[in-house]
Amino acid sequence: MTNVFERYLTLWVALCIVGGITLGKVAPGLARTLDGFSISVNGAPVVSIPIAICLFFMMYPIMVKIDFAEVIKAGKSAKPVGLTLFINWAVKPFTMYGIALLFLGVLFRGFIGPDAVDLVKMPFGLDLPLGAAHGAGTVVLHDGVKMLEVPLWRSYLAGAILLGVAPCTAMVLVWGYLARGNAGHTLVMVAINSLAMLALYGVLGGFLLGVGRLPVPWEALLISIGAYVAVPLAAGYFTRKWIIKARGPVWFRERFLHVLTPVTIGALLTTLVLLFSFKGDVILANPLTIVWIAIPLFLQTTLIFGLGYGLARLMKLSYEDAAPTALIGASNHFEVAIATAVMLFGLSSGAALATVVGVLIEVPVMLLLVKICLRTQHWFSAPAPR
Repeated sequence: MTNVFERYLTLWVALCIVGGITLGKVAPGLARTLDGFSISVNGAPVVSIPIAICLFFMMYPIMVKIDFAEVIKAGKSAKPVGLTLFINWAVKPFTMYGIALLFLGVLFRGFIGPDAVDLVKMPFGLDLPLGAAHGAGTVVLHDGVKMLEVPLWRSYLAGAILLGVAPCTAMVLVWGYLARGNAGHTLVMVAINSLAMLALYGVLGGFLLGVGRLPVPWEALLISIGAYVAVPLAAGYFTRKWIIKARGPVWFRERFLHVLTPVTIGALLTTLVLLFSFKGDVILANPLTIVWIAIPLFLQTTLIFGLGYGLARLMKLSYEDAAPTALIGASNHFEVAIATAVMLFGLSSGAALATVVGVLIEVPVMLLLVKICLRTQHWFSAPAPR
């Protein structure tokens, strides 16, 4: 059953996307109710409780399989960790800015509408008079509230930037698992990347947005990393420890893990149905806009993957280390990007829409890159024994 799921995973993903959008249209009340169960910070939904539950069951089986002696050993290997940090923080935010600016601000500007504008929230703590200029925006009154009127393409650019400075810290465990990468290295890189995100997300985001220093969404980051990474990590660690102690390693491998094997894929597909039932109406309402935003995001994802994968080969990393190193850079932490876009610019802003497009392309594109990894294992030196 698991082989069937994994072999035709792209098909199941497509069906779940269609099913999620259909569910959102047929039963919008159910989708809104489920989406309403969330932990919010400053009015922005940071952790969707239904999604957090699905992500738990997506990652828990992976965490249970990890031998933490491997994690300690993996942490001593500087090359893949150093390459991951370099790609994620010295390259990825700037290539995202450049690609998004080229496509949204130049090539697709006529399609988006050269004179189209967007209304976004005023920056925190700023109170300017009506008509005042702030960056690329002008202060206007909308429904009795002061807002900034900015070119629509710039709002989309802001959303793309927030995606570019939010490398994945959760679902990359799933991509690494599907690519048969080194789980120990993936977990080490997720942990280090999470800490780097706490330090660099606000600094780089504020610099690239150019609208004043981006307030660091500490609460959003901490809650998100805790819910999506720390909880399944702790549960997996203690489950492994207790079961091996009580029943022995053979029972653990041959009985317990066998039962858990289909859970990750099933939870991934359920997550997709939920995500697209929540966001399907936004996607259907803006079909062409989705295309204009999706193209630069797709190019950015494939560029970063290719760069990371190529450098890993030049550095003579094993396949098991190279695959997750490239995948963690290519994927995005779209949950934090969406929450930050809503906090900074508003729920109906173009920036928030752009981050939703990140959800739309994330899973299909990452599955494509996983397939590329699996078909190019022979490019690398023989993997270390598992």
